[in-house]
Amino acid sequence: MRWIIIAGTFAIGLFFMSYAACGKGNSVDSISSDTTNINDTTTRIMKIKIGSVVFQASLLDNASARAFQSLLPLTLNMTELNGNEKYFDLSTNLPVNAANPGTISSGDLMLWGNKTLVLFYKSFSTSYSYTKLGVIDDPKGLAEAVGSGNVTITFEMNK
Repeated sequence: MRWIIIAGTFAIGLFFMSYAACGKGNSVDSISSDTTNINDTTTRIMKIKIGSVVFQASLLDNASARAFQSLLPLTLNMTELNGNEKYFDLSTNLPVNAANPGTISSGDLMLWGNKTLVLFYKSFSTSYSYTKLGVIDDPKGLAEAVGSGNVTITFEMNK
């Protein structure tokens, strides 16, 4: 009789431990949703080609970035401005959610207004508002690649 009570107690304990583990996000449903998020991230990797130099960039998950992504691939003759950015006026208005970032970082890809694409190649403080689309993952060498004048830049999704 003593063994039956011990075995029953053990079985009940295992049941509750399994139940508690599933309640903390270890269920099959939460694992599959994590995998979906990973796949969504990899589809948001973009290549930015400037001459023979290629930079990898990550697009944000927002309506503006998705609208920009739908236009790709694009090869644009971007205009120099202020010694820190290249810009191009797109033919299509994109959704905006502008905010003042306070500081622009080298490699930021942003939208000024609803159709001006801006690639920043130097960091600085700003009082302007932008909608952030993405960022070059490692902007080392970006300023040298874009140079001091207008430049042709290709934006395309990583395949």
